[in-house]
Amino acid sequence: MNKSLRLATVAPEHPPAAASDDAKIGTHVSYAQDAFERWMLFLDTLGERADNMIAHERQGMPPLLDFDYELLLDARTFERSANYALLRITRVGDDCWDDCVDEAKPPVIVIDPRAGHGPGIGGFKRDSEVGMAMHEGHPVYFVIFYPEPMPHQTLSDVHYALRDFVSEVARRHPDTAPVLYANCQAGWAATLLAADCDGLTGPVVLNGSPLSYWSGEAASSPMRMMGALSGGAWAAHMISDLGDGRFDGAWLAQNFETLQPEKAIWDKYANLFAHADTERERFLEFERWWNGYYTLSREEILGITQNLFIGNRLEQGEMQLDAHCTVDLKRISNPLIIFASDGDNITPPEQAMGWIGKLYPDTDALKAAGQRIVYMTHPRVGHLGIFVSGSVARLQHRAILESLDDVEALSPGLYEMVIDNPSGDPDCETGDFEVRFEPREVDDLGIASDDAALKQVAQISRINEAVYSTFVSPWIRAATTPASAEALRALHPMRWTRMMFSEQVNPWMALIKSTAETLRETRSPLPDDHPAIVAERALSARTGEGIGAWRKGRDAWITHVFGAMFGNFPFAAAVTQAEKLSASSKKE
Repeated sequence: MNKSLRLATVAPEHPPAAASDDAKIGTHVSYAQDAFERWMLFLDTLGERADNMIAHERQGMPPLLDFDYELLLDARTFERSANYALLRITRVGDDCWDDCVDEAKPPVIVIDPRAGHGPGIGGFKRDSEVGMAMHEGHPVYFVIFYPEPMPHQTLSDVHYALRDFVSEVARRHPDTAPVLYANCQAGWAATLLAADCDGLTGPVVLNGSPLSYWSGEAASSPMRMMGALSGGAWAAHMISDLGDGRFDGAWLAQNFETLQPEKAIWDKYANLFAHADTERERFLEFERWWNGYYTLSREEILGITQNLFIGNRLEQGEMQLDAHCTVDLKRISNPLIIFASDGDNITPPEQAMGWIGKLYPDTDALKAAGQRIVYMTHPRVGHLGIFVSGSVARLQHRAILESLDDVEALSPGLYEMVIDNPSGDPDCETGDFEVRFEPREVDDLGIASDDAALKQVAQISRINEAVYSTFVSPWIRAATTPASAEALRALHPMRWTRMMFSEQVNPWMALIKSTAETLRETRSPLPDDHPAIVAERALSARTGEGIGAWRKGRDAWITHVFGAMFGNFPFAAAVTQAEKLSASSKKE
């Protein structure tokens, strides 16, 4: 009897353990099902991206702009032709020209960067620079470019095409000077207009635009160091030769992704997999622009590397447009607004603003030159975020556009643009935030530079380029054909790693597509607080951190090698000593 009672009281203790095991099994099964479904949706999204790429290329890669427009000028028809065109924006969303444009306001010319991708980063969605300018009542114009440059197109050809565009807009609005709103590469192109022999009168807004390519410590820019360790401009020359006179923009996109792979590669795809139900459209919208690779001519890419990124001739006042005009930044008299970010590893604030201290030893010298320079820095947004982020467009770019009159009214000097937004909401009303222009001293910028090391990089680049041009380039050009150039283009990793997911290339993707369509109708995703989902995202974050740690180690190694070659390297020390002797002899 006692034994029976004891068994009766002990027996009920076993079922909860069994129930717990069943719950664990159920948790694993539900997560496995959810992960499989998300994997199918993930692959299907990559398949649609590939199909979009193929369709976009077959259409001739037209500009991806989220607004209506009319073509005003096509520089391909100019006597000095270039692959650029000027558009007039007629509608952005619900805002159309006739309804909201105030002809008394200065026209805004948005110029997108030609840095490997097609035009559209400044206006491929409603919350963009184009959208904000139109919403604020400005007549808006947009400069686009076509996938292929004109034969033997040069930087000077592009420069004079842009000059004609500005003149046309000024003719249409004779009572107020145009505002140039330039992103990244387009920033230095707009600066060339302001610093050439004709100059500009209206403000120029430079968003993430490099002008001072040697500013900052030499080891602070991994991209700059990798360019130095590869030997300089000769590599770009060789790629152009292999491309039958064209430099494939996919190489520039690849450089961007490998610069910070934990974000540009891992986080992008991990986020799509984790949110396969909701991230599809946003992912495809951006990738439609990101994977449209345009080309530059051999003459253009060599002009860019030799005059700007390696030679730094713009800052030094040695960049010659033609036989009649040399660009001089001291010639600029129109207001400049510089928008940079501490989180930008492509154009850090040092490269956006370092030229100011190089040209003007103090603030008095800047004022004496009649310069009005306003700068604003964002604490964390990345390079693309300066142009793409909707919150940045709705606050920072809106504040810039609303403050143009105040900027033009400033007396010569250096100012920091400060936005006081107590709510922290980028969608706040105009009266809810305040913009101040606080006077600054040139010394306040505190931008160091390592000119000695980078001068050696430029000198080695010139030597390598001369050797390559003389002894190697003729042979590669003779062996290259349009067919071989097209084959290399198709085999670029930035293309085939995308195209392989297209149903037109990989027939198995048809099964993925049909499975994904069925899953979208029946899918019930797990909640975000599900234990397995939490563990998955923690693992993903740790993986991203691991890739980031590897990238930091890579950058540290590059920094060490760069320092050994161009810091304590005897060749650099010898040339530095020779420069000192030359300077002392000139004084004598």
